[in-house]
Amino acid sequence: MRLQKNYLAFDIGGTYLKYALINSAGTIIERNKIPTPKQGLEYFKLEIELIIQKYQEQIKGIAFSCPGKIDQNNKTIHFGGSLPFLDGVQLTKALKIREDVPISIENDGKSAALAEMWLGQLKDVSEGAAIVLGTGIGGGIIINGKLIQGSHFQAGELSFMLNDNASGNEKLFGYNSSAVRMIQSIARELQLKNIDDGPAVFEAIKAGNPVACKIFNDYCRNIAVLIFNIQSVIDLKRFVICGGISEQTLVVDQINSQYDQILDEIPLAKQTLTRPEICNSAFHNDANLYGALYRLLLDIDNKNKLGSEQNEN
Repeated sequence: MRLQKNYLAFDIGGTYLKYALINSAGTIIERNKIPTPKQGLEYFKLEIELIIQKYQEQIKGIAFSCPGKIDQNNKTIHFGGSLPFLDGVQLTKALKIREDVPISIENDGKSAALAEMWLGQLKDVSEGAAIVLGTGIGGGIIINGKLIQGSHFQAGELSFMLNDNASGNEKLFGYNSSAVRMIQSIARELQLKNIDDGPAVFEAIKAGNPVACKIFNDYCRNIAVLIFNIQSVIDLKRFVICGGISEQTLVVDQINSQYDQILDEIPLAKQTLTRPEICNSAFHNDANLYGALYRLLLDIDNKNKLGSEQNEN
């Protein structure tokens, strides 16, 4: 009996390297994760190659979601967020993979948008965006039903938008509106043993702890301001909130509440700007896996179309 082949998708994060075997319909067959190898490029490549070898008889394509700016012309990673050794790496060429296996790579924020565009909250939405709340703020913008890459492949880098109430890097939304830093700030105030204990932090918020609620509400206010500023420029129908924190429904609820409060504070804006929908992700922390695969499927489809046109000529 012939083995049914599927796709292997990777989500390269600052903490975990997640991977999953997924079919073309978007069903996860198998999934796992390991701590992200940070010892350097060679060790990083080795760990990925070992995972690929494990599944090599079961896969017909490999897709990567990765932090940093991804030059789609030559599949080169620029910067790489918390993994600086990826800067300048052409990952699709650096890995030892069979030449007949198609490979794709996409920025993590754009991957989240592609996931929602494929099977989630941005399906059939011609103008929308995904906002990924995590260590920084990733994003992907859909205009006329297509993902916008930008002239320099950096459209959607929301972490670099200015929130000019501090100095240096603290001016950037990615720093002063980090979900990770918000959780850590609350954990410190509550004197938790683990400053990354998200469940304990949200229990405190749900219980109405005044210190926790103040920090959380300020955080959601910042995200609402970010959405307001984007909306005033490109007038989207829907914003989808992604990232692990989006599994907490009160996050989107509070962002919506803060957005309405901003409109109430600025009557002219309320009268002039159409309010966008702000909703929760369909995939939460899995969005990058789905989006990475959809990028690969799009690349394969475009390659097949190009081949057909060349044959016709």
